[in-house]
Amino acid sequence: MSDPEIEDLVGDVSPSFEHVLSCVFGIRDHESRTYLTLLDHPGSTVAELAETLDRDRSNVNRSLSTLRDKGIVERRRRLLDSGGYVYQYTAIPVPEAKARLHDALDEWVEGVHGAIDAFDPDDRE
Repeated sequence: MSDPEIEDLVGDVSPSFEHVLSCVFGIRDHESRTYLTLLDHPGSTVAELAETLDRDRSNVNRSLSTLRDKGIVERRRRLLDSGGYVYQYTAIPVPEAKARLHDALDEWVEGVHGAIDAFDPDDRE
């Protein structure tokens, strides 16, 4: 199965939040599930998320990296009493994620409108 893309939303009159998240941010469904899980379990470590999601730690780590790149998950380093540290992950608040989704979708729609307006049948080859 291919990765969800924003174009996948066209024609879907009532998509789920998870599907919108995947399509608009260009992430996979399991990455959306990771974000949603973090909403319920803020401050989780990779190991804790892997257990909660029943996924391999390396896969969860890759998902978290992607979500951080998209700006919807934040990472904080916590020092351990025994020495060393562990990273804890938290999803950005839903209102902030919604605002980012609206902005990204509005930008895409504006681009589509521009493509429609710029279409000139005489320029086709």
